[in-house]
Amino acid sequence: MRRWRSFSSLMVLGLVLAACSSPGTSAGPSGSAGASAEGSHAPFVATSYPESPADCAYGGEFSQIKALDELTVEFDLCNPDPAFLAKTALASNEIQDSDYLAANMVNHLILARPNGTGPYKFKEYVRGDHITLQRNDAYWGDKAKAAEVIFQWSSESAARLLALQAGTVDGIDNPGPDDFATISGDSSLQLINRPALNVMYVGMTNTFAPFDNIKVRQAIAQGIDRKRIVDNFYPEGSSVADYFTPCEITFGCEGDPWYTFDVTAAKALLAEAGLANGFSTHIFYRDVVRGYLPDPGVVATELQKQLKDNLNITADIQVQESGTFLDNSSAGLLDGLYLLGWGADYPDPTNFLDYHFNNSSNKQFGTADASITGPLTTAAQTLDDTARAAAYVEANNAIKAFVPMVPVAHGASATAWKADVVGAHSSPLTNEALWTMDPGGRSQLVFMQNAYPISLYCGDETDGETIRVCFQIGETLYTWKTGTAEVTPGLAESCTANDTATIWTCKLHAGVKFHDGSRLDAGDVVTTFAVQWDLDHPLHIGRTGDFEYWGGLFGTKLNTPPATP
Repeated sequence: MRRWRSFSSLMVLGLVLAACSSPGTSAGPSGSAGASAEGSHAPFVATSYPESPADCAYGGEFSQIKALDELTVEFDLCNPDPAFLAKTALASNEIQDSDYLAANMVNHLILARPNGTGPYKFKEYVRGDHITLQRNDAYWGDKAKAAEVIFQWSSESAARLLALQAGTVDGIDNPGPDDFATISGDSSLQLINRPALNVMYVGMTNTFAPFDNIKVRQAIAQGIDRKRIVDNFYPEGSSVADYFTPCEITFGCEGDPWYTFDVTAAKALLAEAGLANGFSTHIFYRDVVRGYLPDPGVVATELQKQLKDNLNITADIQVQESGTFLDNSSAGLLDGLYLLGWGADYPDPTNFLDYHFNNSSNKQFGTADASITGPLTTAAQTLDDTARAAAYVEANNAIKAFVPMVPVAHGASATAWKADVVGAHSSPLTNEALWTMDPGGRSQLVFMQNAYPISLYCGDETDGETIRVCFQIGETLYTWKTGTAEVTPGLAESCTANDTATIWTCKLHAGVKFHDGSRLDAGDVVTTFAVQWDLDHPLHIGRTGDFEYWGGLFGTKLNTPPATP
């Protein structure tokens, strides 16, 4: 999601796309500058990254990654990680061909010309209109049902529903709250609900006044009627968030629940902060529908009204372009309140809590607090369930006290499809496996989501629409059973741990090829992870250069400069 380089990186992406594709033309990896020749494969050489194990005092999870032989990878960790296999399943860890990365990262072509191993391969991106993927007939697994998948997008739920009703698309993401009943009552359509594994929150960056004052943050936490927002603007099945992590996730709701709505207490805190008469600020958001935020503009307006009525806080509303907003929030550049949220990438509290509150790559809340980061680090490295639960009690209570944000809602959401789409499903992680669906025997499956992908290289992205497209093209060591949050082997036949869960050895499937014909080997796995892990790696470039997911998954990056006092 984010960063200060957003404007320039989006310009680069636009220029790349302009050079790579136009209506009716193909821009797949076979046409990429510097791409590997069809079927080329250099002799395998065992490698380690780095050459000598990293001193674990640097603060990250990884010590060394080794390609032991052509199909065997070893991950040496500094600490046990109970969620390691699930973390490998994130789209940011889709395995890339080493030669292709070397040829296409520096010139940014990787952002627009993905070269995965998945069931679909990239065909074209007609800017502002659609992306077309075509079936990978050389795929090593079960072939895609539809010959092509076309992604379209609209920020308006009404427009998405009209397209589905008109039959111009086969499926849509996130119907509006008022559309659930309409779809359920239409025999030509099918509505498939998702579990609410998400959270919407009101964020604050504590490096900006007056949010640098904990009493102001605590006042806002108690001065917002979160139940009113959920009751009036969220679909049935949504709930008020008493914790940042949904309670359906094990260890998600340890500790004390969030503050109750109490205007009197909130006003008293503002007075103690010297702001009895309120203050002026901004409310930032992006006009993109998410399961956690079904109607951003309406919720922003409601928040604006509540702040004024309850706390005499005057807030103007500022809408930012999606990529710019995400970059700015992650870089800690939003000097007001902002509406944002998170949907589960994997069902573990580390996905919610470590990414947001123990991640040096994510500056969105400002200065981190040791009362939060300490117990989160302990929980993430603990295999014993009782000890993990105790650490999450401490962490959640510290988050409540420190108030980096206000959790508002766990939003119910769904996808909707034509009735004749066989295999239609909603992923609880919003990673619908479109290759498993038969669109009524038609050659094309057209899916309309909420926004365009920010780029097509997901190593350096966190945006949901972007990840859904990558999910059809690239593959990870472990992945998800279709329509579930259950981890299962992907490119790896298996990954097994030693007795202390600090060494994981993964065996790759033989004969897997990238879309350009290059053969997958263990060296590609090492390079994929090393590019994200090491700030000094020559290919640590991406779109923003932040590789933000890495910090939330695996802690401090290698060669991170010491923090300045």
